[in-house]
Amino acid sequence: MACTTILVGKAASYDGSTIIARNEDSPNGQFRPKRMEVVQPTDQPRTYTSVLGHLTIELPDSPLRYTSVPDAITDQGIWAAAGFNSENVAMTATETITSNERVLGADPLVSFVPAKGAEGDPGYAPGRAGGLGEEDLVTVVLPYIHSAREGVARLGSLLEEYGTYEMNGIAFSDVDEIWWLETVGGHHWIAKRVPDDAYVTMPNQLGIDSFDLADAEGEQRNHMASPDLRQWMADNHLDLTFGAVGPVGFAGKEGAAAGNLGVADVFNPREAFGSHSDSDHVYNTPRAWYMQRCLNPSAAWDGPAAKLRPESDAIPWSRTPERKLTIEDVKYVLSAHYQGTPFDPYGWQGTPDTRGAYRPIGINRNGQLAVLQIRPYVPAAFRSVQWMAFGSNPFNALVPLYGNVDELPEYLCNTSERVTSESFYWANRLIGALADARFHDNAAAVEGYQERMGALGHQMLRETDAAVAEAVADEVPAALAHANGELAATLKRETEKLLGRVLYTTSCAMRNGFSMSDNER
Repeated sequence: MACTTILVGKAASYDGSTIIARNEDSPNGQFRPKRMEVVQPTDQPRTYTSVLGHLTIELPDSPLRYTSVPDAITDQGIWAAAGFNSENVAMTATETITSNERVLGADPLVSFVPAKGAEGDPGYAPGRAGGLGEEDLVTVVLPYIHSAREGVARLGSLLEEYGTYEMNGIAFSDVDEIWWLETVGGHHWIAKRVPDDAYVTMPNQLGIDSFDLADAEGEQRNHMASPDLRQWMADNHLDLTFGAVGPVGFAGKEGAAAGNLGVADVFNPREAFGSHSDSDHVYNTPRAWYMQRCLNPSAAWDGPAAKLRPESDAIPWSRTPERKLTIEDVKYVLSAHYQGTPFDPYGWQGTPDTRGAYRPIGINRNGQLAVLQIRPYVPAAFRSVQWMAFGSNPFNALVPLYGNVDELPEYLCNTSERVTSESFYWANRLIGALADARFHDNAAAVEGYQERMGALGHQMLRETDAAVAEAVADEVPAALAHANGELAATLKRETEKLLGRVLYTTSCAMRNGFSMSDNER
């Protein structure tokens, strides 16, 4: 799944929140409709079978309530995408990432293999279930964890037991920490804690660029990994750090006596496990370049002085921003189409060739954007806020919904295969397709809508926080659901108004228009 992720540590955010956010994008030529849902413990399966992987696993008996953003059409599985559980732990899964032939040869992906022939027939070969994939991960992990670190541990153990059929990156957060896990081959994984004062950009590539294996094997303060990672790397010659000399030791250290097996204690996973292909340089790295260009604008990103360019392999995984980052910053970079550069498909700079050179972040096949914010300055009963947008991000609005609720507004949950403006998902798809055709003519209306809804969202949070601060605990979920519903009602009205304006503007520019009219109706 082609996606883009940004993670913001609590000391890097404007209000001390941890923030994890991801665009979920459909593959090229597909538009997978999305909706929202609250999954109650009674509705969580105890025996789970995946659609694409054909894997059946037993789940624990005591799930937590959680929010999710599943596919509206489940022929390919649930794809729950992102949400909070009732313990204020957030998860977004997944960011599809890349690998290389050495890794995939050392630990092959666990793909589904159908049975060959019928049982009892000559030549019959039994089938094999695949491993876990993006369709499964939120469903089998989020309802069972009580911290971000616990999320890493649970998912890691599942990967070790069942494997995976694809390379993915997964984010977990709680009020104190953000962790990022990357799968490595079929059964191995690494995870790193996001520095509190930094943000992380992830554009469909294996991203972690420094990993302390000794910490992962010891205190696990900031790193976790498969227990056998060092031995596996040594056996398969995966560490590309200068000085690694094979399975007998590591130059400059204590060698085999220290147990390092020829693998550096601190190594670069992007070099060991990742890719630097030509396609990365047009599809992946330019997105990280642009996000960091926006959030650290004083660095040299353009011209002869630029050390990092759109096709650079050295764009850092994490970076301290020049100022604290807001929800609006997150939305902007996850809606970006290279504004202010020769690569903007809607821009005037450059040439027709440069304007189509790189894959935008805000692309036509954005399905949903979930920005998961956990606020430390309010009681646990209402600290989780799931900011949501559907459709192509340059044309949609991001709105907040309290996550500690038993139900979510119908307008965001009613997506089906039927195209209708009564659905927030489909209304946004219609707006994007119409507005794109006359981008500059519609830009003012779209920007006004985005600003109005963002302001109303912040206002709703401020007023509702104050109203429920002294409420009886049992009354809080209903009060939060009511506030979500009131905002959704306004959102529906404003979205329909924008749809009408965009429809009018683009209709006036149709090529079969004619200025002469008989003025009769």
